[in-house]
Amino acid sequence: MFYQRIKENWRDLSRELRQERLIEWRRSNAVVRVERPMRLDRARSLGYRAKQGIIVVRVRVKRGGRQRERPLKHGRRSKRATSRKIVKMNYLWVCEQRANRKYKNCEVLGGYPLLKDGRHFFAEVILVDRDHPGIRKDKQLRGVAKQRGRVFRGLTSSARKSRGLRGKGTGFEKIRPSISAHFKKRK
Repeated sequence: MFYQRIKENWRDLSRELRQERLIEWRRSNAVVRVERPMRLDRARSLGYRAKQGIIVVRVRVKRGGRQRERPLKHGRRSKRATSRKIVKMNYLWVCEQRANRKYKNCEVLGGYPLLKDGRHFFAEVILVDRDHPGIRKDKQLRGVAKQRGRVFRGLTSSARKSRGLRGKGTGFEKIRPSISAHFKKRK
């Protein structure tokens, strides 16, 4: 009941409070460690517990497409054009990777979106300190801590969603183990 109320309150967030938070978060750094999670219900569903060795980080990412630099200064004009490239990762996966690059001794447990405006996407990422004694004794978190670089290999929940691994059976034949692996196998 308590977590249901938190969920409802987050859904019905007032406009003034939302604007206030966005202004404050825009002024802060891109990756900021926070004391406790903003959305406790989502954090607990991902495996968060208030114990030593678990870190919560708020991450800011720019929204929109990603343009590449022009590769060549010579050649045909049609080959020099820089078209708009779309990143094949969702914003949450990018947030998790950036948080893990900042905290190298940790592994990503999961993440969830907070707010977004026209320019930025904000998310909270839960990290696990892989060398902390409290984490090594924990049966559930021990397995996560052993998976080195799991966010960069696409093993977190948002990464699996982005890779299309939520479904099984008809229509998902070419997804596993990955799209590129299936393509190489077919050659």
